[in-house]
Amino acid sequence: MGDFSLPKNERLLARPDFIHVDQLGKRRQSRHFVVKCLRNGLGCTRLGVTASRRTGNAVQRNRAKRLMREFFRLHKVEFPRGYDVLIIAKKEAGSLSLFEVVEELEEIFFDKELFV
Repeated sequence: MGDFSLPKNERLLARPDFIHVDQLGKRRQSRHFVVKCLRNGLGCTRLGVTASRRTGNAVQRNRAKRLMREFFRLHKVEFPRGYDVLIIAKKEAGSLSLFEVVEELEEIFFDKELFV
């Protein structure tokens, strides 16, 4: 299961890390998501997910965050190493299916300019 897990060292957990990526990261967006990426100088890529109240009620926010983490977990071997990635859910992201989330995020992430 090793490659498909999401251990603690591959997650952004501290608020200063989120703020740093938010302020300095390269930004791409789609209809339901904003993605920011910043080189971190570490050997692994770390993920942070955010869903504000604008996304919906607690159930919708938690579902959106679960789907974003699932996308990252399934695709992390395709990501370049050494980046902090922040995915921010926009309005109505909590009502998407996993297929729709994957389709929309693949369009953003596999743009080669994002990881420069």
